[in-house]
Amino acid sequence: MKNYIFLSPEGRTFSPNGSEVENLQVIGIIRGVRHEDEALLQLLQENPWIFDAEFNIADFICYELATT
Repeated sequence: MKNYIFLSPEGRTFSPNGSEVENLQVIGIIRGVRHEDEALLQLLQENPWIFDAEFNIADFICYELATT
């Protein structure tokens, strides 16, 4: 089974000096699935706030995490 992390390039945050900075937001980590498509489906089912926040799911970046 595999683990995946999902990121969004739609993120913004504030630096220590108060400047707005574009960054990647961690959307979630899904563990114990067979493939990326299954991970995305589980992520969306478990986190309805992703739709409420109007993230563009097509822009998500997905990485497989190393398992130990």
